[in-house]
Amino acid sequence: MEFKAQAYSDQTFSKVFCLGQDLQHKEFSNCKFVKCDFSGCNFSGTTFVDCEFVDCNLSNIKVDKCSFQKVTFANCKIVGAVFSNINTLLIEWSFARCLIELCNFSYLELRRSKFVACTIRESDFIKTNLMESDFSNSDLQGSKFNDANLEKADFSGAVNYFIDPTQSKIKGAKFSYPEAMSLLDSFEIVID
Repeated sequence: MEFKAQAYSDQTFSKVFCLGQDLQHKEFSNCKFVKCDFSGCNFSGTTFVDCEFVDCNLSNIKVDKCSFQKVTFANCKIVGAVFSNINTLLIEWSFARCLIELCNFSYLELRRSKFVACTIRESDFIKTNLMESDFSNSDLQGSKFNDANLEKADFSGAVNYFIDPTQSKIKGAKFSYPEAMSLLDSFEIVID
């Protein structure tokens, strides 16, 4: 399928395969994408408002200046996406049960973002404001939170994270035992 129109609203797209297509500067409002494969697509400058992605492949997408306003991702695969240059004005998004791998969320204002029950591997959240964000029940293996604001963030049930409390703000954040012991790793101390 080709998305030839400039704007789409109130539509459901199911099993659409648009590998590597140029989808720049489009507008999607109140749309639902189910079992679609957008691998390698260029969404630069595109706006998504009140949209839902379910069981979609969004690997290697380009999202420079892309807007996400009230967008949900459920059971999606997102690999190699650089979100560092998205438009954060009115950003509101949530990820549930997604595979997020080798992605970059650095230098962004992502307050109150939700990454619930996701597998987030080798992804960067460097100098990212994640205040009040929810990472509950997520696997964060190899992800970096250097110089991030994690105040009041929820890491309950999360595993495999490495957060250096001397490098990031963690006041009021929630962690679960025994995984919270990893917060002491940066101090290179021995605990019996």
